[in-house]
This record gives sequence, structure tokens and C-alpha cells, in this order.
Amino acid sequence: MFAGHLGAALAVARAHRRINLGTFVFAAMLADVLLWLFVLLRWESAAIPGDFPIRHQAQYVFPYSHGLAASVGWAGLLGAAVAAWLPAPPRRRARCAVLIGAAVLSHWVLDAIVHVPELPLLGAGSTRVGLGLWDHRAVALVFEGIIVVAGLLLFVAGAGLSRAKALALTALCLVCLALTVAGMTVAPPPPSVPAMASSSLGTIAVVCAVAWWLGRRCGNATPLNGFER
Repeated sequence: MFAGHLGAALAVARAHRRINLGTFVFAAMLADVLLWLFVLLRWESAAIPGDFPIRHQAQYVFPYSHGLAASVGWAGLLGAAVAAWLPAPPRRRARCAVLIGAAVLSHWVLDAIVHVPELPLLGAGSTRVGLGLWDHRAVALVFEGIIVVAGLLLFVAGAGLSRAKALALTALCLVCLALTVAGMTVAPPPPSVPAMASSSLGTIAVVCAVAWWLGRRCGNATPLNGFER
């Protein structure tokens, strides 16, 4: 699940036009940012199984980045941090925190649908969940495509984007979807787990940066700070 997280970010971002889109995209992908950082630090682990060329699925032990309890904690922390930065009345700050937190938690929900049962509810030894939709690859890819298209349509409607930016955002979504399809179908096994971590972090950084740029000064909002357009 990669493009789907972008689609979820777009859908949530529609509810708060004054916060830069890149902030929501980062929030929706925070779990994977933490995962790959923790893998590089050896606090969590990923493995490339022998059947990767067939199933295109790595195996993870990731209670600190993808556990449900941990995800709730990260959602609260990032939501509070963004809300604290926002110069706005308390009610608007609270709404901002809730929406950023929702974007963070959307990652766990979508991953719980596609992953095999490997997402812990609490710590490392707790019950693990996952519906395993990735075992039905065609259905999983259609599902992810629907999320991307729905999120794109929801965000673009009323966003006040220029034609060029709307096309650029559409292109970003299509590129992410193409990367997802390739990763689940024809991509060769990564040369190593550190290489997989580094390339994933680099891809997320590029997507967040492009989303941030596309989110600047669109709509009728007046820029107030670094998080807003």
C-alpha cells in the first residue's frame, strides 16, 4: 500500500483547506517513514523472503511503527504538534489535530486490510491482525486504485488549483499508482533490506515534497505559516 496512502491523505486534506497538502501526505505516510528509520536503526526488522518474486511481499516485525497502539500515539503526537504550530483559535487547533491524527491512523487501517496478519494491536507479543488482501493481488490493486481516484477527485473539487497544478497532482497520483502496481507485479527483489529502506524513504520524501509544492497557495486561503498554503 503506497498510492492508497496518498489517496487517503487527499481525502482527509479536503476537510481542512488551510493546511498544506504536503502535511497530510506526510501524516498518512508517517508509519512507513518510522518503519524504515527504525529498520535502519535495527529497532524493527524487515525480511525479503524466498518467494518474493512470486508474492512481492516482504515480511515485517514493526510494533513501534505499525502497531495499533503505537499508531494512536503517533497520531496524537503529530496532530498536537501541527495544531500547536497553527496560529488559530483553540477550536480550529483541535479540528486540525483531529484531522492530522485521522490521516496518520488511515495508514494503519489500510495496511490492516492488505497485510497478512502481522500488525500488532499492542506490543511485539500481542495479537496480530491483517486481512491479507494482497494475497488477492488483482483485487488489492483495484481497491488501491479506487482509493487514489476517489481521494484525488475529492481534493481537487473546490481546491482552486490551477489547471497546471491539477494536472501535476493527477500525474503524481498516477506515478504513485504505477509504482505500486510495478512493486506488486514485476519488480525484482530488493538487493538488501537497507537498500529497500533507503529507496522507500527517498520516494516518500519526493512525494511529500511535490505534494507540499502543489499545496502552496491553492484555494482562497491566506498563508499563515509553514504548514499552511
